[in-house]
Amino acid sequence: MNPSPEHPGEHTEQLPPTGTSRTLGQRALLLVGSIGPLGHCPASGTVAVAVAGVPLVWLAHAWGLPLWAYLVITVAFGLASVWVHQVGDRILGEKDSSKLVLDELVGYSIAMIAVPMTWQLVALGFFLERGIDIVKIPPANWIERRWPGGWGVVGDDVMAGLYTLAILHVIAAWFPHVVGL
Repeated sequence: MNPSPEHPGEHTEQLPPTGTSRTLGQRALLLVGSIGPLGHCPASGTVAVAVAGVPLVWLAHAWGLPLWAYLVITVAFGLASVWVHQVGDRILGEKDSSKLVLDELVGYSIAMIAVPMTWQLVALGFFLERGIDIVKIPPANWIERRWPGGWGVVGDDVMAGLYTLAILHVIAAWFPHVVGL
């Protein structure tokens, strides 16, 4: 372990330079972080949420997952995503690599906390969260630039999820007939 040039007190794992062979563990981490082939698609973040995030959130609701369990899983998944992005970006030699898409699932999972599951709210949550994440409404843009490594990568998606969560709950409360309630 060597000191990190960006953060002198922080140690980093020595990784092979980009373009050289990767260890089995590194390949496995990149496979998980990209959700298999999803991270390699055009518009990979949006594809990942559509193909993996929406069905996972819907299944959690359909299976009757209690709110406390959904929250624990979302927080644990968010923390794991910080680590995957921290290490994965270092392996790839990129910052916020578009190949790593777990952060997008964290944002959508947060957006859907305690939201009633109607197709209208699921679709609205998808489009709102993706749009807010792309636009980077403050402080998301600041978080992405200023927080180190995986914290910044996942932090901006957490903000997009929180904004979307608030909007969805307001819409569900004030306009329930519009969203199928």
